[in-house]
Amino acid sequence: MASADLTVEIASLKLRNPLILASGVLGNTGAILRRVAEAGAGAVTTKSIGLKPRRGYANPTIVEVDCGFINAMGLPNPGVDEFIEELKIAKEGGVPVIASVFGSSPKEYAEVAHKLEDAGADAIELNLSCPHAGGLIHFSQNPKKAYEVVKEVKSTVRIPVFAKLTAEVPSIAEVGLAVEKAGADGVTAINTLRAMVIDIELGLPVLANAFGGLSGRAIKPIAVRCVYELYEKLSIPIIGVGGVLTSEDVIEFLMAGASAVQVGSAIAIKDLSIFKELTEGLKSFMMRKGYERISEIAGLAHRR
Repeated sequence: MASADLTVEIASLKLRNPLILASGVLGNTGAILRRVAEAGAGAVTTKSIGLKPRRGYANPTIVEVDCGFINAMGLPNPGVDEFIEELKIAKEGGVPVIASVFGSSPKEYAEVAHKLEDAGADAIELNLSCPHAGGLIHFSQNPKKAYEVVKEVKSTVRIPVFAKLTAEVPSIAEVGLAVEKAGADGVTAINTLRAMVIDIELGLPVLANAFGGLSGRAIKPIAVRCVYELYEKLSIPIIGVGGVLTSEDVIEFLMAGASAVQVGSAIAIKDLSIFKELTEGLKSFMMRKGYERISEIAGLAHRR
């Protein structure tokens, strides 16, 4: 029986497997990112980094619900200049490091991206769509604004640029086409969805910010639908993310059209062993079905 080759290539990034640590999960220090790489991830994505230090919101910032997690961290980060040393440590993990970037304007996105490229980032992921922090989501909800950010960053850096999109739009494909036209090397879909929880005893929102971003199992069918719609219209790679917990989830995203799949909330449920578990499950499926390469699975659901 032929062996299964799990390697994938996205833009110029070569990954040993299609599993990527999602932004915002264990991505705040270089040592943790290196540890995730050592646990088996094909690539890692940093926490979203801005131009200046940011404290984020007061506690409570995260709550577990019956269908996942809702968080409103407020994008806390040390600022790009302080994070540069962390990124260098992350590179010691031996897998591509994707730097997540946010800003208040296209030029600010570009400035942060340029500094992280100089520090050794292998690619940039543009956080255009955080649902609870400083109005970032409007960049991803407006094709023109998304285009402007991607265009500015692409004129500044040479490494691949991926635009992270939201499902909270009438047509995610329209936004995807806009960032593709602007020169994006790929898109990541989807970000968390705006949500909230109310404490009925206190009669108050649980989160200090009231609203947060829903992640986990509840959003997976929405994310799969978005990946499917994007694959129908775009010619650039898609990184799927949202609610992945099993190897079957990974395969579903791949068949919808993803070239790689990010893992986030599942780490809180299964710890870092999730990466080896997903890799082994994916390989077993491929060998059972006779697939030799990931490319044979990617987009399979469209071949009707």
